[in-house]
Amino acid sequence: MGDQLNVVNPATGELIDTLASTGPDELRAALAAARVAGAQWALTPVADRVAVIERFAGLVEANVDELAGVLTAETGKPITQARAEVSATVGRVRYLASVATGALASQAPDDQAPDGQAPDDGPGGTVEFVEREPLGVVANISAWNYPWFVGTNVYVPALLAGNAVLYKPSEYATLSGLAMGRLLGEAGVPADLFTVIVGDGAVGASVVELDVDHVSFTGSHATGQAIAVALAPRLVPVQLELGGKDPVYVTNDVDVATAAASVADGAFYNNGQSCCSVERIYVHADVAAAFIDHFVHVVDGFTMGDPTDERTYLGPLTRPQQAAVLEAQVAGAVGAGATVVRGGSLVDRAAGTWFAPTVLAGVTDDMAVMREESFGPVIGIAVVTSDDEAVERMNDTSYGLTAGVFSRDEQRARTVLAQVNAGSAYWNCCDRVSARLPWSGRKSSGLGFTLSAAGITAYTQPKAYHLRRG
Repeated sequence: MGDQLNVVNPATGELIDTLASTGPDELRAALAAARVAGAQWALTPVADRVAVIERFAGLVEANVDELAGVLTAETGKPITQARAEVSATVGRVRYLASVATGALASQAPDDQAPDGQAPDDGPGGTVEFVEREPLGVVANISAWNYPWFVGTNVYVPALLAGNAVLYKPSEYATLSGLAMGRLLGEAGVPADLFTVIVGDGAVGASVVELDVDHVSFTGSHATGQAIAVALAPRLVPVQLELGGKDPVYVTNDVDVATAAASVADGAFYNNGQSCCSVERIYVHADVAAAFIDHFVHVVDGFTMGDPTDERTYLGPLTRPQQAAVLEAQVAGAVGAGATVVRGGSLVDRAAGTWFAPTVLAGVTDDMAVMREESFGPVIGIAVVTSDDEAVERMNDTSYGLTAGVFSRDEQRARTVLAQVNAGSAYWNCCDRVSARLPWSGRKSSGLGFTLSAAGITAYTQPKAYHLRRG
């Protein structure tokens, strides 16, 4: 665990800032203070908590350009995409605030009689209902690829539900995390209720070792699994979003150009550094050649360059070490018979780590590029001859985050999607998240869920009341 954290611009190599890492004594003090602040916050009426979060949304909205600039500087995300993320966060937060009161309200059994008497209780029966109580202190170890999205997915519901939060942003998005803490404080979140923890992965591991009441983590499967194992003896609940190898199936009845444009954006948006990026494409043999032609044409139109330029679509890799993963996947695929249709290697620039948008054809499902998460601008395209084959190959994965089907026929698409083991299903769209729907992964893609009203109650524990009249 280092004493300081250097924040470096991945596009230029420039040192942006040097921050003091949160030390062990500070972590313990933050937890103790969070317990005190959280106990008081839990007594705060839900309407007042909602008002604070709504003010936070307003402050984010008022500072979109500044916050997007910070995000671009520390992650290399193109400025238009950074601005889109911060702007969309506003609506996401406001939606969660709007459903919090209903989600957290007392709830009686559906079959309880209007006078409070349960069906079998007889005269003077027992009144039954459920109250939602906060968990206590939630540790949120977040990600760098969409720090505003994945952060607010957790800490906004947790705060609305009455919890305190120790927020550990990724070391690649710490300045954005500090900005979140500042705006929450300005919105009225009490001191010590939301604490930003600064540091690298070792600091995150130290947070997990604290006596917290819940851990939410977004990141790799290996780290998520290690967190679950570490917390299991203490029976601390976890919520884990661990990425995926998300497939899309393009049927033989599509408008090929439209489908290719949508899938290409789903594969390469944010440089492919998204948990739900399209990472595998299965296209029906009848349209495969035309689809690949249109797909490559779209990719050829993506501009790689200065992330602060409004015209830029592809920036540098945020984590330079990911380049070795991408190079190995491409080399392995080519060695096993795949063809590089576009890209395939690093791009030589004065600073930063840049990988050309890469399209591989003739891939098979035993290749690493079709089995292991790429998390970069590399995509494999395979050909199938039927819907049944597409389903079988889409399910041939250890992951289960999202899956999509492109087809003119809704029923055909829904029949395929009903057979695919994934937490989110898309028809004629991909790489999409909605605050109105629960966001969850299956198998190696994680445990638990965020978003929607259910994502708020996920940060509570039910207390069942049995009240009998004397």
